[in-house]
Amino acid sequence: MYIVRDIFKLRFGHYRDVKLLMDEAMKKGMFPEAKSMRMLSDFTGDSYRLILESGYETLDAFEKSLTGGMAKGDWKEWYEKFKEHAIGSHREILKQVM
Repeated sequence: MYIVRDIFKLRFGHYRDVKLLMDEAMKKGMFPEAKSMRMLSDFTGDSYRLILESGYETLDAFEKSLTGGMAKGDWKEWYEKFKEHAIGSHREILKQVM
């Protein structure tokens, strides 16, 4: 099992707007199809982070789900709105060993 974490650094005071956008994306099925998925916000450490964590059996499954989600018609328009609220991001891909 592979765990993928997309970690977004948000602009100060933009969490509520981002949460609304995430709710919209969820309703429209824009997130990649994953075996498991959850959205997290920071509690300690760096502030103003939004973390999308998803699980996949293989890296191939992750790649296929990623390209499928981005192909949806509304995704590009939605992503342009989302980018206004983010300062930057990075991705971690972890292999679950236990």
